[in-house]
Amino acid sequence: MTKLSEATRNKLKSVSTATVATALFKRGLRIQMIQDVHPVGPDQPTMVGEAFTLRYMPAREDLNTIDVFKDRSHPQRKAVEDCPAGSVLVMDSRKDARAASAGAILVTRLMKRGVAGVVTDGGFRDSAEIAKLGIPAYHHRPSAPTNLTLHQAIEINVPIGCGDAPVFPGDVILGDADGVIVIPAHLADEIANETFEMTAFEDFVTEEVGKGRGIFGLYPATDPQTLTDFAEWRKKNGR
Repeated sequence: MTKLSEATRNKLKSVSTATVATALFKRGLRIQMIQDVHPVGPDQPTMVGEAFTLRYMPAREDLNTIDVFKDRSHPQRKAVEDCPAGSVLVMDSRKDARAASAGAILVTRLMKRGVAGVVTDGGFRDSAEIAKLGIPAYHHRPSAPTNLTLHQAIEINVPIGCGDAPVFPGDVILGDADGVIVIPAHLADEIANETFEMTAFEDFVTEEVGKGRGIFGLYPATDPQTLTDFAEWRKKNGR
């Protein structure tokens, strides 16, 4: 996995999934937003990290008994212990939240190991407990049944689909209040730099609109005066 630089990580922590979605759209990438996942808690910090993946398949009952957890190489347990610090564990649960993808104990272990966040297109059990942990966590909805009921953990750190978005190991995952977006690894630095600049401009525009200024010529900046005003705003605000 390509290691995300601290400069890029910090820039991405200051931008929104909406701004990143626009930057990706300019490059022809339209399906990078993971669909139908939501923050477990309302006050989660922004999530940024490289994707470390876990793939579930439909459970076959004779192969998915409670005894499978005796095996230290069980993919779910191994993913929790192998996911690198600073990375995000992304789970392909086939958009099926009828059984949990993980619970509070495993998410606590991820947090203690320094993992940057966890995402599933299924559900978490113990969701209220997870919400109190402080680690960014995203799911479709709460789900009490154990993962063994429906999900058989089959493979780690391989390309997956999560909420209809393609996720390759090492892709950069950004999560905020709007949801989670996947930035292809080779574009991470470029997207971080562009969206950092875009965010400064959008903050300027928001301030101007709040003062009553109209959007024509301002957003987008088709009026040359807008760029002059923006340059003055950046100098004044140290942006």
